[in-house]
Amino acid sequence: MFQSFDAPTRPEDGPPRLAALRAHLAAQGLDGFLVPRADAWQGEYVSAHDERLAWLTGFTGSAGFCIVLPHVAGVFIDGRYRVQVKAQVDLAAFTPVDWPETKPADWIRAHLTADATIGFDPWLHTPKEINALEAVLKGSAIRLVPVANAVDAVWPDQPEPARGKIALQPLEFAGESAEDKLARIAAVLQGAGQEAAVLTAPDSISWLLNIRGSDVPKNPVVQAFAILSSSGGLDLFIDPAKLEGIALPAAVRTHHPDALRAALQGLTGPVRIDPASVPVWVVQELQEAGRLQGDGIPVAPADDPCLLPKARKNAAEIAATSEAHLRDGAAMVEFLCWLEAEAPKGRLTEISVVTALEGFRRATNTLRDISFDTICGAGPNGAIVHYRVTTGTDRPVTPGELLLVDSGGQYLDGTTDITRTVAVGEPGAAERECFTRVLQGMIAISRLRWPVGRAGRDLEAVARYPLWLAGLDYDHGTGHGVGVYLSVHEGPARLSRLSEVPLEPGMILSNEPGYYREGAFGIRIENLVVVEEAPPLPGADDRAMLAFRTLTWVPIDRRLIVPEMLSPGERDWLNAYHAEVAARIAPRLSDAARAWLISATAPI
Repeated sequence: MFQSFDAPTRPEDGPPRLAALRAHLAAQGLDGFLVPRADAWQGEYVSAHDERLAWLTGFTGSAGFCIVLPHVAGVFIDGRYRVQVKAQVDLAAFTPVDWPETKPADWIRAHLTADATIGFDPWLHTPKEINALEAVLKGSAIRLVPVANAVDAVWPDQPEPARGKIALQPLEFAGESAEDKLARIAAVLQGAGQEAAVLTAPDSISWLLNIRGSDVPKNPVVQAFAILSSSGGLDLFIDPAKLEGIALPAAVRTHHPDALRAALQGLTGPVRIDPASVPVWVVQELQEAGRLQGDGIPVAPADDPCLLPKARKNAAEIAATSEAHLRDGAAMVEFLCWLEAEAPKGRLTEISVVTALEGFRRATNTLRDISFDTICGAGPNGAIVHYRVTTGTDRPVTPGELLLVDSGGQYLDGTTDITRTVAVGEPGAAERECFTRVLQGMIAISRLRWPVGRAGRDLEAVARYPLWLAGLDYDHGTGHGVGVYLSVHEGPARLSRLSEVPLEPGMILSNEPGYYREGAFGIRIENLVVVEEAPPLPGADDRAMLAFRTLTWVPIDRRLIVPEMLSPGERDWLNAYHAEVAARIAPRLSDAARAWLISATAPI
């Protein structure tokens, strides 16, 4: 199994660890410490070595942070985790804080009125983050200072750093050689008058060099640092053990990670850094090198130059991931056929469902990993947006309840992410109405056309409108970017009220509105979609427009739909989608699953 069902943390471990941390801080003359979820690569998913937030607090969500002060320790979590955090942390020791509604610097000022010094690890925070904190703390007697990591100092059995082996990504799936990518991104630096760019995002480096790794579970990225020269050469700072048997392009020079400091000090600039992803440590080293040189090293703050090129998938990548989605869709249909037969018997639990689903994906003989721990929430557990079942929380799949299953696979040719909510037995009227409103939002995004230049924040309200009409909403974004055999959560584009990045052809995003009623049920429906030029329409303006094309082909539970709530256009879209699912997936199925699929995709 790729997924474990052991509880990775226990709430009772938090208080003694917090006490040890506070004792260490006091000995260092510090009044507080910032404990982020992120690692030195600012990853959402981190290796065991970097699970500092979970080790200290017990909270295992993929976003959040803790601010430890002498008399309070706030665990900052967004809307996805407000139910989960209450079950995972000792609430007598840690205080959940709604974020981003509550700003961390405002919270610090409210809890520290005297002269105080708060430490942070400069490897684990970006300049953008620290600058934002310091701007709000300005005028107070509270100072932020870079220090050695205080959690590491009190973590006696901290795992070793990851040293996963590297593999080359085949050109047939990458669609562009590493040599061509290096030249293309170097030309961007030349055009901007920049000497070099410091690259720290693992998926950027993995994409640029057409390599994949195993440093982070479920994300086939390589943890390394790189300096790309405007001449096209690249210095790669990486553990030598990862490179065994790998031939990189001639323009790539490899070094031990310890050599990064000297390489930074040898630059003259301008040096491009992404203030949203590079560690503060890198900026400190460039500043120190500039001081030693006497005339300074000019720093050019700008986006990681690989971000947009990586997000704009080429034709080969789209073709590859389209095939991965068909293969994964067939596995999902085999699973749903099995689930409909077994669930009414009352013998299934969440763990048995997760185990079975992974088995159907493994049966393709192409599964490299799951793309994240499967979210399988029965009944009220479905309302925990990023719920992860353990042996201690495993709930029976009970007739009369909803079952939410959010899962995905990592294949050599693509990354999948799909959510289906299904009825077990006869669904209630409230569940059917809420499900239909979520479906209407998902269909609205699927049918959307928009003028070139619009960003996710301009579009995502369309998915919420049917829920808003009933006074309902959900506390997560409507969609995130997705890589091709890379990170299942990929920037910079997303369907979110916070996203200002214009959508462009080739970008792959999730389309996943939802609704969650704490203590009762959760609903989410998710397909992946790719941005492409919108087809022409008779009588339309002469303006460039874009649209989404669906990549995910798996039926939606018709038992949960209230047909009278659908408009004729929504009904037509759903029937056309189901007809396409049957046409694309049926030839890949067993006889039993094929018969089930024909019934599940019948028109409404």
